[in-house]
Amino acid sequence: MPYSIFKDREHAGKELGKRLSEKYRNEDAIVLAIPRGGVPVGVYVALELNAELDMIITRKIQIPWNPEAGFGAVTIDGTIVLNEPLVERLGLGRREIEELAERVIEEIKRRTMEFRENNPAPKIQGRTVIVVDDGLASGYTMVAAVKSIRKENPGKIVVAVPVSPQRSLKIVEKFVDELVCIIVSDAYMFAVADYYENWYDLTDEDVKNYMAKYREEKNW
Repeated sequence: MPYSIFKDREHAGKELGKRLSEKYRNEDAIVLAIPRGGVPVGVYVALELNAELDMIITRKIQIPWNPEAGFGAVTIDGTIVLNEPLVERLGLGRREIEELAERVIEEIKRRTMEFRENNPAPKIQGRTVIVVDDGLASGYTMVAAVKSIRKENPGKIVVAVPVSPQRSLKIVEKFVDELVCIIVSDAYMFAVADYYENWYDLTDEDVKNYMAKYREEKNW
């Protein structure tokens, strides 16, 4: 059975920051956290690295009759990544997928406006981009984020997560320049939450508070 490794997301971010610090501290790197759960992790990674912090919002595309499960992910610019074997099993057509993705994009736009608070998107061309979440589940949400970031011509893309199943790392690794993961699990039944002692769902307000904490620590 999986067991808790990290006290909470803040602890995970500090540990992940230590893993990255030798290579990326005080470099011109930007940390992009995936809300909501990736934001507290990203705050402490960015503080450890003395790096800029921002967010990339990507969300799963829900199975219509099972909203807790997803068959792919999408970003604000319309980048869609699908779990093709699952899509085939579900019998979803391309038109239906596009309509479902459009609904998700509307929610992403809402969150982007709320979280960014009229601030412009960061410039990432030519820079090292470190994409952070609190863990990988299927990996498709992360792949969508990375594909969207790649369109902006970064110098390098690093994905950094506290925990992931081996199978998800294999999905993600082909799209990135470097992959950093503290705990790699071979558990058949995997849940990110099992590796945290204190796990809870964050709200939009929590996200904004964490970003404010980062700015206060950085004196920005």
